[in-house]
Amino acid sequence: METATTKTELISFNNWTLRVRQAEIENPKVLIMIHGITGDENSMWVFGRKFSKNLLIISPRAPYNADAGGYSWRDVDKHPLHADFSLPRSEMLKSSADDLIKLIDQYTASLKVEAHQFDVVGFSQGAAMVSVLGFLYPERIRSMAMLAGFVPSGLDEKINQKVLLNKNVFVAHGSQDETVKIERAYESVKWLKEAGAQVQFVEDEVGHKLGANGMKALVEFFAD
Repeated sequence: METATTKTELISFNNWTLRVRQAEIENPKVLIMIHGITGDENSMWVFGRKFSKNLLIISPRAPYNADAGGYSWRDVDKHPLHADFSLPRSEMLKSSADDLIKLIDQYTASLKVEAHQFDVVGFSQGAAMVSVLGFLYPERIRSMAMLAGFVPSGLDEKINQKVLLNKNVFVAHGSQDETVKIERAYESVKWLKEAGAQVQFVEDEVGHKLGANGMKALVEFFAD
């Protein structure tokens, strides 16, 4: 697969800020990239530039300001920070997940691109968002990838309902991650499997980032 070199565009759409890379084919698959806390619409392109040029890639800026700068998918005014600030519960991300689905529908409709199902990848808090999207909107997600992240608590009912039955899920984590401990990744993989997902798990000897093995496997996961 060729490394994609298509330029991205910074777009304002319905009060959202997006960085978008248009596909070079008609009727493309759609890939949504979700950044972590303190990130923005530019943060995920270290991964995005590796993906096929046949994908329409959309990277939105999270709607809330993060205390440490950048942006967050969690509204800290409604859900104040505690010691577990990087590990929000699922209900803390639900409104952002709902709004993100609306954005995807509206923006892809404006492009006349079909996106009833789409792929999604997220890093850290963005990975938690990916899992919330998958559990709340399983019919909308084709494949999902979680990088250095976790499945938040509060999804027991969805897990028991096996809402991710046969869904392809990629999980990559660093064994030296001090932000989201590797044990949280193991727990997340367990929950994903209990929900019925087909999980590919890659562990690298790195910190809170994606290692070389994870990057290679991620690109293959979203290959045409």
